[in-house]
Amino acid sequence: MSIFVSEPGRPVGTRLPEAFRARRVGDVTELTESHAINPGRSEATDAEFQAAANAGRYRALQEYGAAAAGERREQRPYLPVSEIASPALYRLPATATISEALSVMDEHQVHHLVITADENVAGLIDLRWLLAWLHENQGDAMSQTFVHIELPAFLTASPETDAHQLARLMLAHQLNAALVVDERGVASGIVTSTDYLRLYANAGRHEGTV
Repeated sequence: MSIFVSEPGRPVGTRLPEAFRARRVGDVTELTESHAINPGRSEATDAEFQAAANAGRYRALQEYGAAAAGERREQRPYLPVSEIASPALYRLPATATISEALSVMDEHQVHHLVITADENVAGLIDLRWLLAWLHENQGDAMSQTFVHIELPAFLTASPETDAHQLARLMLAHQLNAALVVDERGVASGIVTSTDYLRLYANAGRHEGTV
């Protein structure tokens, strides 16, 4: 599956990519790369992996795992998003208020929440966006519900998406998180900029030890 971007919109129904309903919308996989391809270290694109997946997704993943077992994760040409994603997702219905969202974030020490409408994914918000919205809409803003608010754009990727490619698209769209969605259209995890920082911080620690 490709990487998709859902445009800003109110939380009405599902805002997941329409690829889950057999129609692709907002596919942002095909962005022009800012650097030349290195033939000595070719990176598998998400589209290429999807083609291989049609011939045996799980077998391909197993073969990849065996081939890359000796490499550090951040140095692998292809790194599945599932390997760095966090399965911890916190949800709030669109009928919840801004105040409730801030309370949930503070209680669980998280910066991202999935907003749902009738049990469907209706949006993904982060603390930075929430604080900016509060700054622009003062008065009784804390009591506003998400139903009447235009939620920000968000990225969606599959567990098999290349994490390196997703990082480039997060930078291109200036988004610090992406929702991981399985083949059934169910949100199964989240990847944030913190996950990437943790990945490369660990790499730096290994290099320092060496």
